[in-house]
Amino acid sequence: MGTSKSEAVELEVAGRTVRLSNPHKVYFPEGGTGGGGAGYTKLDVAEYYIAVADGITRALRDRPTTLERYPDGVDGESFFQKRAPKNLPEWIPTARISFPSGRHADEICPTEPAAVLWAANLGCLTFHPWPVRREATDHPDELRIDLDPQPGTDFDDAVPVAHELRALLDEVGMRGWPKTSGGRGIHVFVPIEPRWTFTEVRRCAIAIGRELERRMDGRVTTAWWKEERGERIFVDYNQTARDRTIASAYSIRPKPHAPVSAPLRWDELDDVHPKDFDLRTMPTRYAELGDVHADMDDHAYSLDPLLELAARDEHDRELGDMPYPPDYPKMPGEPKRVQPSRAKKGAGEDRP
Repeated sequence: MGTSKSEAVELEVAGRTVRLSNPHKVYFPEGGTGGGGAGYTKLDVAEYYIAVADGITRALRDRPTTLERYPDGVDGESFFQKRAPKNLPEWIPTARISFPSGRHADEICPTEPAAVLWAANLGCLTFHPWPVRREATDHPDELRIDLDPQPGTDFDDAVPVAHELRALLDEVGMRGWPKTSGGRGIHVFVPIEPRWTFTEVRRCAIAIGRELERRMDGRVTTAWWKEERGERIFVDYNQTARDRTIASAYSIRPKPHAPVSAPLRWDELDDVHPKDFDLRTMPTRYAELGDVHADMDDHAYSLDPLLELAARDEHDRELGDMPYPPDYPKMPGEPKRVQPSRAKKGAGEDRP
């Protein structure tokens, strides 16, 4: 390119120009060759997000978004930025979100690809959107199911659980869109009508997890405490609690080979592996297939069938609420937040 290592470049996406400083700074030393040297650079990251611009914009549009920033690359220090920075361009809107503590923050809400590029210039690799839109921040419009392989299990163990989840959703008249987590897990997003609270959506995630436990005995768990999970796929129901987010589709994950969270079609779930999708391979896939989740926003399902399933669990099986994350205030109806192995000792609350 004939530019010095520190010289900025200007990139254009969807009609807007964004300045990228230090384009040849290496972000992924083990990632390959980029910017004239070893590893993937900041410019590689920016060009990746341009290549999948419409897809990641669809995943983030109008959603309050936390930025996971690595200003010095994956080997440097990182932090989560919830509050919009003071130098936010006027063309990037924000929305005020409330935390369980009662505090609040104004988070950025990307509405165009240039917002993604602007965040990438700050060292943002992974985008963590809330499951809400900026016009209704207390009412989720996505039910997100996180299938999390525990030690001794892997992506291949999560695939049959995802298929059973698909069958369950079909039975209640709903459809989910699967993606890789960028690690070993699988995420399934279900678009819903924004009529319910975070508490009600979480209740539905718990009901789904319990039903999968019954259908796949010994292979699935909703146990919050790690000592009880075993070598099973954990349905992380607390990812639906307020202020819990999941990496967006197309986000780069901070691992040496620069994997990405890849949207999938159900019919390819058995034939892929998370390592198939990274900063280099996803643009080729995207150029061939486009955004395979592009139609997600055309749907919005009712939670009534899942709320009925939750009610049956409560009334017929006496299965009530489950523990919240450790930083949450004590919630109404929540069981004791104490590690089972310490409960008999009369210990106080502990962390999972």
